[in-house]
Amino acid sequence: MKVLATKHEQILQYIDELPIGEKISVRQIAKAMKVSEGTAYRAIKDAENKGFVSTIERVGTIRIERKKKENIEKLTFAEVVNIVDGQVVGGKAGLHKTLNKFVIGAMKLEAMMRYTGAGNLLIIGNRTKAHELALKAGAAVLITGGFDTDDDVKKLADKLQMPVISTSYDTFTVATMINRAIYDQLIKKEIILVEDILIPLSQTFYLKTSDKTNVWHQYNQETMHSRYPVVDQNMKIQGMITAKDIVGHGQETPIEKIMTKNPLSVSGKTSVASAAHMMVWEGIELLPVVDESNHLEGIISRQDVLKALQMNQRQPQVGETIDDIVTNQMILIRGKAKGEDIYSSQVTPQMTNHLGTISYGVFTTIVTEATSRILRGYKKGDLVVENMTVYFLKPVQIDSILDIIPRVLEVGRKFGKVDVEVFNEGVLVGKALIMCQLLDRH
Repeated sequence: MKVLATKHEQILQYIDELPIGEKISVRQIAKAMKVSEGTAYRAIKDAENKGFVSTIERVGTIRIERKKKENIEKLTFAEVVNIVDGQVVGGKAGLHKTLNKFVIGAMKLEAMMRYTGAGNLLIIGNRTKAHELALKAGAAVLITGGFDTDDDVKKLADKLQMPVISTSYDTFTVATMINRAIYDQLIKKEIILVEDILIPLSQTFYLKTSDKTNVWHQYNQETMHSRYPVVDQNMKIQGMITAKDIVGHGQETPIEKIMTKNPLSVSGKTSVASAAHMMVWEGIELLPVVDESNHLEGIISRQDVLKALQMNQRQPQVGETIDDIVTNQMILIRGKAKGEDIYSSQVTPQMTNHLGTISYGVFTTIVTEATSRILRGYKKGDLVVENMTVYFLKPVQIDSILDIIPRVLEVGRKFGKVDVEVFNEGVLVGKALIMCQLLDRH
């Protein structure tokens, strides 16, 4: 049975099929798809969130290349405009193109042109000749300091379809902002999302609310699985059915009567770590994956989720997060003297708040990492923090050396309870009690 797409989905599909670089507007979409302007606006915003259009002030909304996860660090010129609060003064038709590197024009013209090539972005001040030569070399231009450029350069930019952007920020700030955006993308790239591991709808077995239990038995024999999502005629998720629900019912019992209604579900953009947490705490083996309209898109299993998390822990890190900085700082300074592990960590500037003292978030990362390390000695596997009570006693300033002492109060097959004390020069500065669930590594 073919499922009709909703108006929202039809508009998204229409936008997705537009040529790269095409400009779109709310009015145009509303007219083309025969929907209200409100519906068109919501769909355009969703398309922007999904990364296949970019909206720029005074330019409009442009269809840009949707990036694959491995290519996420390449920014489009449209994204650069938004990052630097820029104004497009020429070459609007090229905003959908991606830049492969940026060049800072702080040298003589000939030297600058040796470094500037196709697909580059030349960041430069008020030097018209350089703007022109960069465009001819196939590069876009970002003019800093709020300057404009000559009309001839603008015409050339339009002809070559390479953007010339003006921003009021200085060169150093602009380079920092673009670097930061690329870095943020790299960190996001490392985070495994549900959409990266889901079993898609085309390979998913599901039941309809109108089915009888005989369909469950048929699927069970075919797949040897016992859990299936249940959808209505519009493919919206309505429930889950498992072997436990089936027990004691005849072949003709309607699925709708015995399924578990309103099941927990996740979207493709949910991180695998969040999904794992949900599955562990709720004791769920299978989660339906749905879109924003609650239509079934596929499923994930607990086994796949844990496997993905374990694989990810073995991957080299590309971008360094605050958590990485904190955990890399921690070293074991004394082995198990009297059954104690003691970790030492220096408080670096990145670990402090605006007052120059250790931030609350960093403190929780430190005590969680110490807990994780000490429990690994008891059990091979990962842990999920269930509850953390932090007694944050004293401010700790930059360059302080902390001694972190975790003590296991209780440890079972699936549960751990750890008390962590943090000292600075022999003075207790913080204390935490952490309770966590332990996950086996299969």
